[in-house]
Amino acid sequence: MTDAPTFVSGPPTADNPWPVGELAQKIRGYIERLGTAWIEGEITQWGVSGGNVYGKLKDLEGDATIGFTIWSSVKARIPADLKQGDRVIALIKPNYWVRGGTLTMQVFEMRHVGLGDLLERLERLRAQLASEGLFDASRKKPLPFLPGGVGLITGKDSDAEKDVLRNAQLRWPSVRFRVVHATVQGDRTAREVVSAIELLDADPEIDVIIVARGGGDFQNLLGFSDESVVRAAAAATTPIVSAIGHEADRPLLDSVADLRASTPTDAAKRVVPDVSEELARVDQARTRIRSRISAFVSREVERVEQIRSRPALSTPTWIIDSRSEELTRFVARGDELVTRVIERESNTVRELAGHLRALSPQRTLDRGYSIVQGADGHIVRAATDAPTGALLTITVADGSLDAVSSGPRSDR
Repeated sequence: MTDAPTFVSGPPTADNPWPVGELAQKIRGYIERLGTAWIEGEITQWGVSGGNVYGKLKDLEGDATIGFTIWSSVKARIPADLKQGDRVIALIKPNYWVRGGTLTMQVFEMRHVGLGDLLERLERLRAQLASEGLFDASRKKPLPFLPGGVGLITGKDSDAEKDVLRNAQLRWPSVRFRVVHATVQGDRTAREVVSAIELLDADPEIDVIIVARGGGDFQNLLGFSDESVVRAAAAATTPIVSAIGHEADRPLLDSVADLRASTPTDAAKRVVPDVSEELARVDQARTRIRSRISAFVSREVERVEQIRSRPALSTPTWIIDSRSEELTRFVARGDELVTRVIERESNTVRELAGHLRALSPQRTLDRGYSIVQGADGHIVRAATDAPTGALLTITVADGSLDAVSSGPRSDR
């Protein structure tokens, strides 16, 4: 490490200013004392000129960028597959060029960030989000059978966009899409995808949102594992379908989405029903309904025929006829019984009448006897009861006579 040169002049003032060279040397001295440092970032610019590499590194989270230089002697020792968009760590040393007044970072080593480190970070984030319940199946929302509007987040003019739109329209020609283009690779991915999710989620005409990308390697998919993207998807009230188009490495968006599709084409098939299949199902349902109704009607017709064939309905008068016969028998029986009773009672009456006539005073009178009553109505039972001159009433069979007693006499 080289010490900054020493100047004899005192502090700069308006009367005693520093020369530009002195300020430049002081700046150079300060920067050189920083020494070397390991840094991490994303390559956003990579250009080769004269065997040297001139590029820029951007901070992974903040809005900060620095330029770097890789001399040809160092370039031979770094990986040959480094390119724009790669995430790297680099050993740099800041250099201030006095003549040009520029600051550059000289690279001594540069290599890809280890996948092990990235995977470890993702697993820690995955565990944290899982503990918060963001991956629970109970919170996943069902997709609508036929969405009125479909939101699509994907790269502009990408194959994923074409696949989703083409396959969805083939399945249901009248489907409506609202496409929001976003960067699907690089440091802007998370920010733009989050903005697109919030925009589509606020649209009342959008019933489901598809986030689509046509696959890629592990590092290119890191934006879809960003915590902000995962939390935006979890907070959305509209169902979200993740269609990143890969199988080996699943970003965290797959776990929090309401549905994971293996490809953008699969997402279109899962979100939009096939009109021909649905029409076939409708025809099948109609056929089954007609068959069941016909079978039901046939069974009911048979039941009605069976009911109609029963005697009660085939000959309705049989009940009246049978009851009429019974009534006739009952009437005849009643007449017979009444006749018998009348005859029996008539005989009884005749017998009683005979007895009555036999005992009746009239019967005695009919035989020639008479009843003698005095003037006071008492029956004269002895001759002494009718003294001479007593008025008498003599009752005979057909009437009565008035007489005067001549007195008792003895004929014996």
